[in-house]
Amino acid sequence: MPPFTVLHVCMGNICRSPMAERLLTLAVRERLERRGSDPGRADDLLHSHSAGTGGWHAGEEMNPPAARQVAARGGSAEGFAARKLRSDHIDAADLVLTATADQQEYVVALRSDAAARTFVLGEFGRLLAALDPAGLPPADATPDAVYTRGVALVEAAHAARAGTTPLPTDDLDDPWGRGDQCFGRVADEIEETVHPLAAALLP
Repeated sequence: MPPFTVLHVCMGNICRSPMAERLLTLAVRERLERRGSDPGRADDLLHSHSAGTGGWHAGEEMNPPAARQVAARGGSAEGFAARKLRSDHIDAADLVLTATADQQEYVVALRSDAAARTFVLGEFGRLLAALDPAGLPPADATPDAVYTRGVALVEAAHAARAGTTPLPTDDLDDPWGRGDQCFGRVADEIEETVHPLAAALLP
């Protein structure tokens, strides 16, 4: 049921997955602005959240260089708190995007029925680029339309991968403990998937 829910997963939930969480929300807000709609309605259309396979940083804020990347691109790190991935997070997600193939395997091991809607972030971006949007349900800036289109998009991406496995280049490098340049490159790679995703949901 709406809103269309995207769960981002990395290791500690303070660097990659929170950046993906907030940058996807930002991308949807920007799409609404371009359509002449109220960007404040983004949360009604899409729920973007995240968790980590480990709970070492539970309750912590976003890693400062990650927060700087989100802010520099127009988003907000406000109110973020890291948490450990639970089965119910996966159950409630319409799409699960992991930073690496190892984390994809972790998610599917927890919830085997989520395999068809769980992708490495870069893998999903590749599949998305090859999909024909003409085959998707009609687009509109309403919760029901975005949800229906999003679910169809995930089904089409799963069909397109047809048993193939992610490529090593689909993984996001772990920038933890590294400089702003590394965080910037990882944020750029995240945007290469979340911007087309937002555009597919709200063309």
